[in-house]
Amino acid sequence: MSEEVIIARQTPNLTGTVKASGAKNSALKLLAAAILGHGPSVIRNVPLISDITVMSKVIERLGGTVTRDGHVLTVDTTNVDKWETPYELVSKMRASISVLGPLIGRFGRAHVAMPGGCQIGARKIDMHLVGLEQLGVEFQIDHGFLIATTPNGLHGGDVILEFPSVGATENTMMAAVTAKGSTTIENAACEPEIHDLALMLNEMGAQIEGAGTSVVHVHGVSLDDLKPCDHTTVGDRIEAGTFLAGGALLGGPLTVTGVNPAHLRMAILKLRAMGADVETGNDWVSVERTRPLRAVDIQTLPHPGFPTDLQAQFMLLCALAEGNSVITENVFENRFMFAAELSRMGADITIDDHHAVVRGVDKLSGAPVVSTDLRAGGALVLAGLAAEGETIVRKINHIDRGYEDYVGKLASIGARVERTVVDAI
Repeated sequence: MSEEVIIARQTPNLTGTVKASGAKNSALKLLAAAILGHGPSVIRNVPLISDITVMSKVIERLGGTVTRDGHVLTVDTTNVDKWETPYELVSKMRASISVLGPLIGRFGRAHVAMPGGCQIGARKIDMHLVGLEQLGVEFQIDHGFLIATTPNGLHGGDVILEFPSVGATENTMMAAVTAKGSTTIENAACEPEIHDLALMLNEMGAQIEGAGTSVVHVHGVSLDDLKPCDHTTVGDRIEAGTFLAGGALLGGPLTVTGVNPAHLRMAILKLRAMGADVETGNDWVSVERTRPLRAVDIQTLPHPGFPTDLQAQFMLLCALAEGNSVITENVFENRFMFAAELSRMGADITIDDHHAVVRGVDKLSGAPVVSTDLRAGGALVLAGLAAEGETIVRKINHIDRGYEDYVGKLASIGARVERTVVDAI
């Protein structure tokens, strides 16, 4: 048996310019939204990642077709005639639960396998169900499948989310598009990807106001009023933040294009607090560091707070900073699995419940490590670039789920990194 790994070797610096791909967390939901369009929607700036491949297969199993030309997908849902998603696909990726809302909006019913994905916490779907129940949806769980019906039709309602869940906001919003009457979603998630989804739905004929704020209003329209559209995916702020962390780690200057700096305000604030110089433009961010890294305290929160998807990358920065940092994880309880792998490389990290105390060390040493989730995998490769010697990162399928050509992009800015095949352990 053999497996693909990424080998990272100590690298003096990362410099130059790298372009962020389209946002994984947006593009996946845009594919799901196309179900409501009854025709061929064109979605541009779609990243070449394995999660998109899985979501495309989900659409195809429902009766649609997905064709790719570079970073442009044509999603034709004219012949979508099924409302059941297969376990073997949904279990691979949590985001495939996003078809629940549009299937209910199109058919008034759905039969969706319970989701899988990164093992970084419970991430229960209770809030998805609570929101949809306010719209007249009834649920049963049967042998690992979620069965949704609307015996009295889909109608508008007032939804108050217990937590500003991105997935619950998206599913409720997509179902509400065709509900009779108006829907208000309070304590909605404010992530840029929510705004991007609403833009596409409005381009299709939906009537959504307030997306990207904590209160979203959806005025229901007839399903016949929804048409296909041509939409460009927003830039990936998490991929951009990962590269910016790499630039701050090794010094830069490094510029990331294809991203709105406003989507990275909290990350930029923390980079500056750690001693980096950051400049921004309309669609780019540049980072350079000529001073030692400084310790900083971070707590992850829903947007516009510090994103949990950048926690591992910034824990790496804290591991090599002068002084002690405290990182508090408020979103996903298992996100600290990364700390054990980084400690194998010489980091000094103590975990206490959802707090991590990171004591800065002078150096890291290369070691064999395992990618525990998507973002941890990206951070471990960066750690290998900063560490003495050679680092072998295993289970890189996690990285492929969300980073397009990660090794190629890193190599283009000076990283000593390669993908290769080794004997599996």
